[in-house]
Amino acid sequence: MSLRKIGLFPWILAVFLIIASISQAVSAELPGLPSDEFARLIRELSEDGGYFFSDNFISSEDSYLTILDKLKELGAGGGAYIGVGPEQNFTYIAKIRPQIAFIVDIRRQAMIQHLMYKAIFHLSPTRAQFLSYLLSRPLPADKIPSADVSLDEMLSLVSDIRADDKAYAKNLAAIRKSIQEEFHFPLSAEDQESLEFVYRSFRDWGFQIGMTPGMRRGRGGGRGFGGMPDLMQILSMKDLKGKQGNFLAGTNDYNFVREMQRKNLIIPVVGDFSGKKALASVGAYLRKRGLTVSVFYVSNVEIVLLDWGSYEQFSEFAKNVKKLPADDRSLMIRSTFSYYGHPERLPGYTFCTMLQKISVFLKDFDAGRYKDYYDLIMTHYIGRGKP
Repeated sequence: MSLRKIGLFPWILAVFLIIASISQAVSAELPGLPSDEFARLIRELSEDGGYFFSDNFISSEDSYLTILDKLKELGAGGGAYIGVGPEQNFTYIAKIRPQIAFIVDIRRQAMIQHLMYKAIFHLSPTRAQFLSYLLSRPLPADKIPSADVSLDEMLSLVSDIRADDKAYAKNLAAIRKSIQEEFHFPLSAEDQESLEFVYRSFRDWGFQIGMTPGMRRGRGGGRGFGGMPDLMQILSMKDLKGKQGNFLAGTNDYNFVREMQRKNLIIPVVGDFSGKKALASVGAYLRKRGLTVSVFYVSNVEIVLLDWGSYEQFSEFAKNVKKLPADDRSLMIRSTFSYYGHPERLPGYTFCTMLQKISVFLKDFDAGRYKDYYDLIMTHYIGRGKP
């Protein structure tokens, strides 16, 4: 008996067409941006650079992997990702698999650092090559690791290599050339000074580089402050199931982030979260492209706005969040210090990372629930055991 006679053929055909259309949509999700458009977006979405008290070369948040299972459970993925800070964004991007990402940071130096990272991704087909370029440690010809080498083996190999001044100079020239010629982003004299400062800091401090409050340009690098992790610790950290989760832990995650970089789909923007332009402009761009924010990683910026700044600054931030295209699945990733005593804090961690729906954040803000930062982190968060 034929499928037509029993009436199944139309249903099978319909399913086939749906699958085909989905496949086409997925393959067309990331068409990439021309370099001129990438550079234009950085210029036109950015604000003037502002002040922050430290040079955040790497993440200080040792709890950044603790929410990965919850992100997966909540179905966070696709759409647009917005974040702040340095390399932890690459891990979240690797797990969320967005269509486009914007990294918004008040420091112009952070934007320059992300352009440096982008150039290194372009120059590095493998994870080991990425670390080699980042730390100015040339891989020996007789010890080139395979593309799928384990993270621990790779870290051990690269940590045994000394930084090389000739490799540093050659790599810096290649990075500068990529930014200006391939990415079409001209670097001012100050930008070039920032680029050299950041890249030199990674050469000088290697795996011991960390986030050091109070450090300013010219000194460079430094071990993590007050128990905060260094680069080796950040890269080696494991999630709550004991699995290494950094974007350099596996080839699939690395290749996804690298491909987004090669397609100009991770766009660094200079902007104050409470400013008048950057976040609002990112929101307008996403709306124009019909994209919804899947995840907004705010780190602990809200403490700077709400407790170290003013309620007016925090209100301006909330107004900017309202301008982002979001739905009921859109999430915020928030990180705070463990000394706040949050119920989600875990033993042995300096930080505590949690989730909240953007819609809930805005509803609670409108209801006046946030009098200070403590109210913010304790109100309607999504914990590891919460739906």
